[in-house]
Amino acid sequence: MSDAVGEHLRQYAIGAKVRALRLAKGIGLVELGRHSGLSAGLLSKIERGLLVPPLATLTRIAMVFGVGLDHFFSEQAGPLAFVTRKQDRLRLPDVTGRDTPAYLFESLDYPATDRPMDAYIAEFQEASTPHSHPGPELVYVMRGQLLLRLENADFELGAGDSIYFDSTHDHSYRPHRRVPCSGLVVVARTTLARERPAPSQRAQI
Repeated sequence: MSDAVGEHLRQYAIGAKVRALRLAKGIGLVELGRHSGLSAGLLSKIERGLLVPPLATLTRIAMVFGVGLDHFFSEQAGPLAFVTRKQDRLRLPDVTGRDTPAYLFESLDYPATDRPMDAYIAEFQEASTPHSHPGPELVYVMRGQLLLRLENADFELGAGDSIYFDSTHDHSYRPHRRVPCSGLVVVARTTLARERPAPSQRAQI
């Protein structure tokens, strides 16, 4: 199991939930081991978060307490936070199959499900094609200079500048003088009240 997957599963605190079920039933590790066919040592490691149990092992435990696997992974009992390590981020181009992408982006929140927004680190390299998508967008320039075109209006942004806009309007990015720049991009998945039909629905930021 990769470190990223293991860390994501540990955030569900499966061991703590197993321990809570055991204590609520008033039984010890040895007795739980007899009912589940698992060793007390293995169960102890699971409860202390030293071992993430495979589904077959977790199913045995769930059957003892009469709960489903969803008890350990349900949204109500889900993790309080999701951590995305720098080394685990995936770097993707704006459009696949293009020799030189206009920008590269890395998701900062991909482990979180049903999130109301998407956050990226973007590296702008060349001029992008105009595109649009539902919801508002915020761009914060971290390095370099960015030229953002929104419909027929142009905005020049330097390091430390930010812009918030209605991304249902066509917009594009271009680094100043083709010098690469990077920024934080946050796109809300909710639509604005004044949203109009977007001519382009590409999966872009």
